[in-house]
Amino acid sequence: MLEQLKQEVYEANMLLWKSGLVILTWGNVSGIDREEGLFVIKPSGVNYDELTPEMMVVVDLNGKKVEGEYNPSSDTPTHAVLYEAFPFANGVVHTHSTFATALAQAGVPLAAYGTTHADYFYGDVPCTRPLKREEIDGEYEKETGNVIVETFKKKDIKATQTQAVLVCNHGPFTWGFSAKKAVENAIVLEETSKMAILGNMAAIGYSDNLVKPISRAILDKHYLRKHGATAYYGQGGSND
Repeated sequence: MLEQLKQEVYEANMLLWKSGLVILTWGNVSGIDREEGLFVIKPSGVNYDELTPEMMVVVDLNGKKVEGEYNPSSDTPTHAVLYEAFPFANGVVHTHSTFATALAQAGVPLAAYGTTHADYFYGDVPCTRPLKREEIDGEYEKETGNVIVETFKKKDIKATQTQAVLVCNHGPFTWGFSAKKAVENAIVLEETSKMAILGNMAAIGYSDNLVKPISRAILDKHYLRKHGATAYYGQGGSND
């Protein structure tokens, strides 16, 4: 069942690992087949160097296992919520990558400080509110997905334009038009988080204030030249 998708999700998980965004078993990638209403996700607690395509787990949008020898990732309910809320998303990634997680643990958003950020994310990458005690004690992973969706609605941020979030006290989630694209967004999120933290460290002692976000004009220019209606970056309008 969904053998091609299993292969794609396996390759995306391995790309995540090879990119250095995960150590031990701290991360997962999933990919969805919208027509079937099923998605494929990494098995829970399995080391990356042991993974095979056959070990990927098929689940439905309620998080129930449909096929697979292993239990799906413990984050499966979060992925399910995001797939329901963001119908354009065909891949979801979660990591505990160092710099993005540092921002999440601090409970602060990733501001759009430079053009690297603006090439991928249209404005700040938001940080959610902390989960409430009853949410933690209830369906924790599902509520994690719910607080992500809530954050985008309250802040009026388009999930198509900023395909990333920082979950307060936890870590980053990203999504994309494919599992591979979701991994790419996770890589960019980590690198821009690193730039933001190091930039603010560099500013200490040289300025009365920390690094300032870029202007709206530069943000618009860099984001829209890749993703806007008249995008011209890449070959023949490609965003790659």
